[in-house]
Amino acid sequence: MSVRLKVIKYKTRKFSGAGRLELCSSLLEGGITPSIGLLRVVKQFVHIPVYAMIRPRGGDFLYSDREVEVMKVDIELMKSHGADGLVLGTLTEDGRIDTELCVELLSVCRPLPVTFHRAFDMVCDPVVALETLISLGFERVLTSGCDISALEGLPLIKRMVEQAKGRIAVMPGGGISERNLQRILEGSGAQEFHCSARCNRDSNMKFRNPHVSMGASLSAPEYGLKVADVAKVRALNAIAKNTL
Repeated sequence: MSVRLKVIKYKTRKFSGAGRLELCSSLLEGGITPSIGLLRVVKQFVHIPVYAMIRPRGGDFLYSDREVEVMKVDIELMKSHGADGLVLGTLTEDGRIDTELCVELLSVCRPLPVTFHRAFDMVCDPVVALETLISLGFERVLTSGCDISALEGLPLIKRMVEQAKGRIAVMPGGGISERNLQRILEGSGAQEFHCSARCNRDSNMKFRNPHVSMGASLSAPEYGLKVADVAKVRALNAIAKNTL
């Protein structure tokens, strides 16, 4: 089980049964590179692998030369500050895996394992893209089956698992909850899954200015927080253990 963690809120060093953390910032943008401070503090508190997201911005996965420079520096920094693995993805303008750039980035990532994130869900041909990732040496691919959620994309995820034949881990992610996890695991044949397991928490601020927001109109509420829910992680882990 992989849990996407943005705001730290946990009680045990094993994070209630999660097998791995994907560490990122700004979940509203789908996750971007976390700060070094966040990585270092998380590493102090958990004893499971922490995979750091390498994504310099939200939006598409077609990166400029300067953005690639940022990604390479971020990879080196995450490695030197204790990341156990990395999560990244790059595409060409025509919706294919950017093989040349992936080779460059993977060489910087070594010897850490690397997951190809949900940039995969934006490819034009998932069958070809999966073979490309296998040939490049990615450890796993995170996908919602090129659909709005893993449940809707279940048929493709199942085909991907069958196509992979153990050469790469196919990890369903996107809208996974206690209500649909069993169906997704049984229907896909996947052996692991990814979720944010988050819940809403109200701010502790007593004085609140309702006229000012620090973000754009589509940003999160100023006095609301998204946190990883330990109870949800436990429940999802129990479902997975009973299913797999």
